[in-house]
Amino acid sequence: MTDGVRGARCMVATGHPLAADAAHRMLRSGGSAVDAAIAADAVLGVVEPMATGIGGDLLAMLVRPEGGAESYNGTGRAPAAFHPGLLDTLPEGRIPQRHPLSVTTPGAVQGWWDLHRAHGRLDWAHLLMPAMQVARNGFAVAPVAAREWALFEPVLRQDPACAALYRAGGVPKAGERFANPALSDVLAAIAREGPDAFYRGMPAQAAAAAVQGMGGVLDAADFVAHRGNFCEPLSQGFRDLQVLACPPNTHGMAVLDALARLDGLPLAASDPQVFVQAVGAMGAAMRRAKETVADPAGNTVCTVVVDADGLAISLMSSIFKRFGSGIAVPGCGFVLQNRGFGFSAPGHINGPAPGKRPYHTVVPGAALKDGRFYAAFGVVGGAMQPQGQVQLLLRIAAWGEAPQAALDAPRWRLESDTALAIEAGMPSPVVEALRAAGYTDPVGSGELGGRSDFGGAQWVMRDVDGGLIGASDKRKDGLARSE
Repeated sequence: MTDGVRGARCMVATGHPLAADAAHRMLRSGGSAVDAAIAADAVLGVVEPMATGIGGDLLAMLVRPEGGAESYNGTGRAPAAFHPGLLDTLPEGRIPQRHPLSVTTPGAVQGWWDLHRAHGRLDWAHLLMPAMQVARNGFAVAPVAAREWALFEPVLRQDPACAALYRAGGVPKAGERFANPALSDVLAAIAREGPDAFYRGMPAQAAAAAVQGMGGVLDAADFVAHRGNFCEPLSQGFRDLQVLACPPNTHGMAVLDALARLDGLPLAASDPQVFVQAVGAMGAAMRRAKETVADPAGNTVCTVVVDADGLAISLMSSIFKRFGSGIAVPGCGFVLQNRGFGFSAPGHINGPAPGKRPYHTVVPGAALKDGRFYAAFGVVGGAMQPQGQVQLLLRIAAWGEAPQAALDAPRWRLESDTALAIEAGMPSPVVEALRAAGYTDPVGSGELGGRSDFGGAQWVMRDVDGGLIGASDKRKDGLARSE
């Protein structure tokens, strides 16, 4: 179906069927879109441990039923004990990709709590029940998750606790069951006691001990000090929409910058040069973001929900690189994120400092039409996030494509100023135009072994008849469901 899933009242689009089930349980119980999104996100942290979890961060974009929007920044900060002198012996004075100094304070649990206090309806503990049950009873590992689990199995080996938790040397295959009772216990404590069970309890103390034991400086006091915040979104007109993005420390501004460069152009769908223009606009926008915010990369999950009252949320969480820092918290069932790798060298605007938030790749998005909700969306995949959003908005807002068809269409991905990966299935005239413009096929190794990640999108929009259309990316394990 190229149109997408249709529904009259509620819609969920998320990256795993069990997450969709959790969201619908909340909606059927009278919960809000925020309740549903939190429940789904908690499940995703169980079933996609290479992408997200309570050791990571959270950002969200919300559109209220009466119009107006707000974003939430739940990203964590560098430890208070961090100082640039710690980098003196490291290559180029940068924090390595997976290193004890790359660990920043997790913000996801506090983010769930803050969002629930502002927009939730159900009892807090009810939201975490599905994730607790899935972690306790186990689940069948989905195909895309199994493929990434195997691909990044070497990451698990650098920490004995991580290797034991995620079965290094015998990672689960697609369809094989995996359970995480330690994580279920931590979620149960959070359900009973709220975020203090995480930020002032055993998980914070065990995390600090694990990181410090490897030479890092994260401390239990950094957990106690963590705060998230609501803020006003950035916005930019594109065709007849007002597109919203989270402000820095994310690179959401790159989406709006690229759209501003494209909005005045004809953008005929039949013209291959439109792809050249789009890639050029995106490249310029990402260079500007790199100069004014930081350096991008990463991995994420996304859940989009619209409830029967019209409240919409795009909630995205992440532990950054696959399996984050690769440092597991003993006895707690999760790994810590490595967002500190997003810092630039000292002296850059994004240089590391005590208590500072690094450049963040997570960019939940939304769009208004005539001041009211039109769509909420997200594209996972680090640097693919702004690139994917621009490509989807080009197809849906400028070309009038149906959501699922737009999500299914082949994509491109800039990997440097001139290196452009092009997904299989892209029409030959477009490929020829892009290569003729000087964009070369990426070569080399690196963590992905030359494999480009074209992301995974979730999209929910209001149709002209007032109904909802949901679409979920086939590059991931998820789906869209109406209620």
